[in-house]
Parts: sequence; structure tokens; C-alpha cells
Amino acid sequence: MAAPITGSAQAGGGGKTDGGTTIVLLLAFAVFFILGGVTNINDLLVGKFKPMFQLSHAEANLVQMAFFIAYALVSIPAGIVMSRLGYIRTFVLGFMMVAAAALLFVPASASASYGGFLAALFFIGAGITVLQVAMNPIITTLGPPETAHSRLTFAQAFNSIGVFLMVYGGATVLLGGETHFDAAGATPEAIKAYQVEQGASIGNAYFWLAVVMLGIAAVFWAFRRSLDHAKAEKAQVAGTLDLLKSNRRVQLGALGIFTYVGAEVAIGSNLIAYLGDQRTMGLGLEAAGKLVAYYWLGALLGRLAGGFILRLFKPGRVLTAFAAGAIGLIVLSAVSAGALSGWALVAVGLCNSLMFPTIFSLGTEGLGEQTPQGSGIMCTAIVGGAIIPVAFGLVADFSHDLRFALIVPAVCYLFIAAFGIWAVNNPSKARGEGSTGPVFE
Repeated sequence: MAAPITGSAQAGGGGKTDGGTTIVLLLAFAVFFILGGVTNINDLLVGKFKPMFQLSHAEANLVQMAFFIAYALVSIPAGIVMSRLGYIRTFVLGFMMVAAAALLFVPASASASYGGFLAALFFIGAGITVLQVAMNPIITTLGPPETAHSRLTFAQAFNSIGVFLMVYGGATVLLGGETHFDAAGATPEAIKAYQVEQGASIGNAYFWLAVVMLGIAAVFWAFRRSLDHAKAEKAQVAGTLDLLKSNRRVQLGALGIFTYVGAEVAIGSNLIAYLGDQRTMGLGLEAAGKLVAYYWLGALLGRLAGGFILRLFKPGRVLTAFAAGAIGLIVLSAVSAGALSGWALVAVGLCNSLMFPTIFSLGTEGLGEQTPQGSGIMCTAIVGGAIIPVAFGLVADFSHDLRFALIVPAVCYLFIAAFGIWAVNNPSKARGEGSTGPVFE
């Protein structure tokens, strides 16, 4: 996922790296790996909390609202902070925020407080937003400008690998050893004891996350002067609302990001419940959680092929085709049963793979000097991950049918497909006749 506020270095690494900046670069790759997993492990928490606290689908999806609402509230302040502290110190601040938030999971687990877990998730999201502010710019800065693109691609690969491995492993750590508990016939004391027992694995996992974050923060602090030559641009806040009001491309692009992130998160968050349905695959929590990892693996595989695909075809056409594929798989899943139904929905992850970068680039294309403001608008629209999963849950609760609730992400993908068609029919004026384009128009 791209950074909420983009920036650039005024001195892009000087065309070489010394020992300090090389270590920082390697650490940055590790951060991409870890943060991808930390962000998407929320899917497992939704599946864990639902039976643990006897929640409705909408209530369980408050996990994603608590986390993703931070993108709307923290993105612009984080950009201002980075312009004053610089890249390395912003990273250290972000690590400290994530570590402090992770430690909040310990008392929340001990008291079995769902509200406490949600508060901790909000602060986790805030810390990750701060880290993502400096993520792409710092990768660009650490090394020769001519190899910046390859470094960013390599870092994104680390992100996707981290998602798959941490979600797959997290299914065992967080969801393993499940026990059937009849809350209807239990006393309040027994229910609380069950919740505390189930929450222990969450508290332990996030305690060790805090330790890792503090360790990385300490190493970054030790190399805090490695990028003193590179100055972060000041956050461009002025004119952002005017751009949003006046530019149709930015408006549609922001809605595209909103609907894409919302649809992707809504499916991922509810996959455990969907795969556990007897009409689908009837899986237990751990087994279903491991299939959620394959949902995100599909995104990795699609990104590996994405560079080649986008060289051959117009981005708008690719976007429409992938969105249509997602709709087709959702329909197949909804009308079928058993393994076919489950794997069809898991395969939507492959269709998601190219959507974020394609929507992002189409929405900010041709903005010139207003690109930072446009980027800020696009990434603030990530807040769709807070809104649409809850809407999915409300529809599921109202209809008493997760399959019927699939209409929510299907409508989102329908808009994305329409945006792709619009982009093909309304090319950016910035594309000159001499520019390099796709082979197939």
C-alpha cells in the first residue's frame, strides 16, 4: 500500500551509499516485510474476536474501522511532522508509536476488553501511517537515482511476502487451539474466563511485536545522521481541497482507492467466517485463517506479472479487466457451494493485485506540481478500509447471509471497472504523442 503523503529527497543519495545508509536500506526492506503482515493480520483478528466476544458481523468489522480510520486522521499531520523531523527521525517516531500501541494489547488481553483492543488497533494504525509517510521516499533516497525504481519494486515484494508469511503463521499462533464454547449456557464469570484465555495469545504476540519495533527503532536512531543530506519536502496542504473540488480525474481516482481498499479489506476480513460456513467449506478458524494467507498470496503473484501486463495494455483496460474478473469470481462464489465457492473468493486476491497502483497512477496522472496534493488525497481515501467492511457486516447481519453481503464488494468493483473505462476514454493531457505507451491500445 502506498504512503499517504509522498515526498522526495533534495539530494537523492548522491549516487552512492556508505555503510550507514546501506544498513538503513536493509532495515527499510525489513520494515516493508513486517508492516505488510501487521496490517493484514487484522483479518485474523476479525475471525478471532467474532466468536470470542459473540459479535455480529458488523461489530467484528469494527477492527478494520479502528485501524483504517487512522489514515484519514493522521496522514496530513504525519506529513507535516516528516517535513520537520526528516526521514530517519520520522521512522523512529513511527516505530515507537507502533511499539507503544502493541503494548496496549497486553492489558486489553488480560481484561478481555474488546474496546481496549479497538483502541490499541487505532494507535497501531496511527503509527503505521507515520511510518508509511517516509516509506517510499526513504527507499528512493538510499542509493543512486537511476536504480530507485528497482529498489521500490524490491521493497514492495518484501511487503507482499511479509503479508503471506505473517498471516499464514499468525493463523497458527492466534487461531490455533480453538475450543468450542457454549456462551448461551455459561455464567458471566465463565464467559470472561474463556475470553481471557483466548486473548492470551494475542497479548503475547503483540508484546513481542513491541520488542521488535523497539529494537528496530534503536538501530534507526543509531544511524539517524545517515540521511542528514536529504531533506523531506514540506507537506503541501494548501490547495488540496481546491484540487479535489475541481479535478474530475482526482475525484474519480480517490473514489476508486476508497472502493478498492474497502472491497479488498471487506473480503479479507470476512473470509474466515465465509470459509467456516457449512455451505462453503466448513473450516475451523486456523484452517480458514491459512487460506486467508493465500488470498494475499494472489496479490503477490499478480504484482509479479503486473509490470509485463501493464507494458502491453493500457492501464485503464487492465483495471477494467481485473475488476470484471473480481466480479465474476464473486458471482461464482455466491452461486456455488463447497470448495469451489471458497476458492473462488480466495482467488479475488489475484484480481486485486494491480488495482491500487493502477488507480493511484491514473488518478494522479498529469497533475504536475500538484502531484503531492493529489497523492495525499488518494492515500487519505484508504479510509475506505474503515467504512466498507462495516457496511459489508451490516448487510450480512440484516440478511443473515454472508453470500448476499458479497454484493457490497461487487458494487465496489463495478465502480472500479467503470473508472478504468473512463480513464481509457479520457487520457491525461500530460501524455504527449512522443511518450512510450502500451503495445495494445
